[in-house]
Amino acid sequence: MKKPELLVPAGNLEKLQTAILYGTDAVYTGVEGLSLRATQAEMTMAELAEGVRLAHQRKVKVYAAMNIFARNRDLTLVRQRAGELAEIGVDAVIISDPGVLAIVRQAAPRLPVHLSTQANTTNTATVRFWHGLGVKRIVLARELSLAEIGEIATAVPEVELELFVHGAMCLAVSGRCLLSAYLTGRSANRGECTHPCRWEYTLTERTRPDEPLVVTGDKRYSYLLSAKDLRMIEHLPEILAAGVSSLKIEGRMKTVYYVAVVTRTYRWALDAAVKDPAGYRCEPFWLTELDKISHRGYTTGFYLKPKDKAFAGVNPDQSYRKTHGLAGTVLAYRPAEGKILVELRNHLVAGDETELLLPDATLPLDSTAMTDEDGQPIKEGHNSYRVYFPMEREVPVGAVLRRRLDGV
Repeated sequence: MKKPELLVPAGNLEKLQTAILYGTDAVYTGVEGLSLRATQAEMTMAELAEGVRLAHQRKVKVYAAMNIFARNRDLTLVRQRAGELAEIGVDAVIISDPGVLAIVRQAAPRLPVHLSTQANTTNTATVRFWHGLGVKRIVLARELSLAEIGEIATAVPEVELELFVHGAMCLAVSGRCLLSAYLTGRSANRGECTHPCRWEYTLTERTRPDEPLVVTGDKRYSYLLSAKDLRMIEHLPEILAAGVSSLKIEGRMKTVYYVAVVTRTYRWALDAAVKDPAGYRCEPFWLTELDKISHRGYTTGFYLKPKDKAFAGVNPDQSYRKTHGLAGTVLAYRPAEGKILVELRNHLVAGDETELLLPDATLPLDSTAMTDEDGQPIKEGHNSYRVYFPMEREVPVGAVLRRRLDGV
């Protein structure tokens, strides 16, 4: 069995380095001015060049998303960026607009092209159509079942296929939503989504405006439009059997803590599934890990039958759930002193349950042993504080610390 790649989001340079540290095979990031995550999760061209350099040193691929549905005013920038991306040496560009594809093929004919899920590819004929235009890989529509995906992979083996396996899902068909543009003037198809599907709504009948109808049984309102998050870690053998080339995780706007946890957890799981598909067992520990990051409950989406109820059952009081959060990141390991230097990223109090996440292990840290840079014990630290923790084993720079959240 050919081992598919693990593809992880990298909204900035730090997240790219985090994904590399915790075991990804490839990362994807936004191209400045042309991706579907606007300025919150795009790198400048200088940052992207540095990211490619760092990734290639570790034999990790970098895919650059310029997958907006372009307007005329964008086309000059598309041509400019295509040339710059080829010069930087990205491993592929991700597009969704046929006009953008045509420009990329003209401006940078050797630059590999991947087709975004936004293009809503759902059948073999469409896969062949795009492949005929020079597309190397297609991110299939999330509305497909694994059985349908397997049929496509068998019929068109010369085309790489990519699937989302974890992360937030969009209400709209293949993410092509008008709701944000209609309600706020910010288009989801241009990287400006305000996520109105996550807002609180009631359903009322015109003649009875004071009698809201309850859709899912909650006494206040329904999250009718808001999907649970995708989680396919329990079904990796079925995904491998479908014949896909890449397993993709959503979340370019998520934290480095999210990137660390999902990358290493899916790395462990994918390696186990490839080694022994028939004997694969989803470890309870992996599920526990994925419960420790921010999520909206989990679903298998449309992949399995009967279809999971992806758009129902989200408790409004727990619209986002997590038990742990980012505490800090490691700046340096001091072997002679037996300690690590950490930059805190949130409030941390001596006594907080704190853990260090390594690519191969999770180590408890004694937060009561936290000291300042002068070696003095401190009772609490805040964002950007630099503190030390005792540590006898080597720890890589960029390793993530997490803490258990209050009241959880």
